[in-house]
Amino acid sequence: MRRILLADDHNLVRETLAAYLREAGGFDVEDVETLEEACARIADEGPYDLILLDFRMPGLNGLEALRQAVALDRGPVGLISGSAPLGLPEQALEAGAIGFLPKTLSPDETIAAVRQMLDGIPFLEQKSDTPGPLTPRELDVVRAIAAGDSNKEIARSLGVQEVTVKLHVKTLSRKLNARNRTHAAMLARDLRLI
Repeated sequence: MRRILLADDHNLVRETLAAYLREAGGFDVEDVETLEEACARIADEGPYDLILLDFRMPGLNGLEALRQAVALDRGPVGLISGSAPLGLPEQALEAGAIGFLPKTLSPDETIAAVRQMLDGIPFLEQKSDTPGPLTPRELDVVRAIAAGDSNKEIARSLGVQEVTVKLHVKTLSRKLNARNRTHAAMLARDLRLI
């Protein structure tokens, strides 16, 4: 059984998500209502295989709550949210999250995302519809690729984890319809993005 701690102040959301996970099988889900309860549970009963925190719990800055939970170092931490400002999922990954789980996912997508995070693979929902403009961080990454930097070098220069750079490369490649990182840099140049 994989141990999951779920913290969300909305009872219906928390209980529904916990029920989905329990019904999927293989998950031992504990749920709490506040960050204080979550931190106490993590400290007393951790480590957990996965900790899921609601981004918008009353009185908290979601990324600060994330940093507190990550600092306890008692299991990977993912954020869940009903809505996210532009760039927040990427910021969460840079702050140490294993993923950013929208509450708008279907039950099957949610289970798949949780399994992915449990396997140590970061989850960031990728939209496959019309490619949007590159974010400032994606532009930084594609500039560094064009300069010939490796993912490791880009991560060091941007002060983020290498896995975050890989996610940016994947996202910007999808937005540009690029086959690989080199093709993405070429397209970005052709489109005068860099």
